[in-house]
Amino acid sequence: MAPSNKTKMKICLAASAGGHLTQLLKLSESWQDCDAIYVTTSALVREKLQQYGKFYTVGECNREHILRVILVLIRCINIILRERPDVVISSGAAVGCIMCFLGKLLGAEIIWLDSITNVERISLSGRMVRYIADLFLVQWPELAGQYSNVEYAGEVI
Repeated sequence: MAPSNKTKMKICLAASAGGHLTQLLKLSESWQDCDAIYVTTSALVREKLQQYGKFYTVGECNREHILRVILVLIRCINIILRERPDVVISSGAAVGCIMCFLGKLLGAEIIWLDSITNVERISLSGRMVRYIADLFLVQWPELAGQYSNVEYAGEVI
């Protein structure tokens, strides 16, 4: 039998270090047969993530520090052009939002998992990504009823 030319799906997992990344990693069995690329804000998790796939650190940013946002954007552009993922999955915050928009520009599918801490309202990053997401998940059933194109499929704890 001839070897298959089909390559593994390339998944970019983008999340701020801390709670966002922890929630995302709880779903890691979902992409165990894929080529994983991790994009996060801190090098402190490098050792843990490198065992699962490629790892990139882009630094912290938020809307209050526009120069940092520009620096992180440039780093994210370089990563997305180098890696060209088929899917971008994120749980937030700013770095996840940036990677989702850049991925969408290159034709990637976008999956957003809003943080379980967002009980009454979707996060700011989530509200922006919701319009481009192919799948948008919240972790509270009440939130799914408040927004269009939002689904509840359970909690990640």
